[in-house]
Amino acid sequence: MSDNSLRLVWVYPDLLSTYGDQGNALVVERRARQRGLQVERYDVRSDQPVPTSGDIYLIGGGEDRPQRLAAERLRRDGGLQRAVGNGAIVFSVCAGYQIIGNEFINDLGQREPGLGLLDVVSTRGEGERCVGDVLGDIDPRLGLPQLTGFENHQGVTHVGPNARPLAQVRLGRGNGTGDGTEGAYNGTVFGTYMHGPVLARNPLIADLLLKLALDVNALPPTDDRWYEALRNERINAAQQQPA
Repeated sequence: MSDNSLRLVWVYPDLLSTYGDQGNALVVERRARQRGLQVERYDVRSDQPVPTSGDIYLIGGGEDRPQRLAAERLRRDGGLQRAVGNGAIVFSVCAGYQIIGNEFINDLGQREPGLGLLDVVSTRGEGERCVGDVLGDIDPRLGLPQLTGFENHQGVTHVGPNARPLAQVRLGRGNGTGDGTEGAYNGTVFGTYMHGPVLARNPLIADLLLKLALDVNALPPTDDRWYEALRNERINAAQQQPA
């Protein structure tokens, strides 16, 4: 943080922004402004360098070929890796989640190096695609309420010893490994398969990112009626789905 200004970086919206994931940037920006913070938002396209001075970096999902292109360019650029080394927060979704890991399978069926920011390895599942609403219990260490989101992926992501699962699913597939885990995190780096956009459905995750950026334990209260109505509607709808 610089004075009272938050630097928010939306990474490669031209390649990684499916299922409304750009909404995550909108939610973080709005919830920061509601707390009186000035926000400088940077939408960094894939032909632009990634700034290293950001506080929060958001990465969305994408199709297989754009995912490979994004991974190649982010590896060459190095800005995101340097930012994390400086203590920046990263929140990544789906293809972005796989990219920040150690390795994933690209559109050519080859093993593609990730950025190594999170100790996860992703492969491609053999069975049915993971599609539908997800409900889960977020790691108690994070002190957050139930996770709600929407998954649509073929990936299978294994969480290594230097990361923790973000949540244990009650409904849905999550990481696709069959062990009930969803997403992963370590320190200031987070990954999830949840769309929705996930931060609109889970605003307290957005607040967690803000608290990490501000280095505080609590934020001033804000009007959460809209978010709670959305959360309750989606949680109730998911719970009514046939088993």
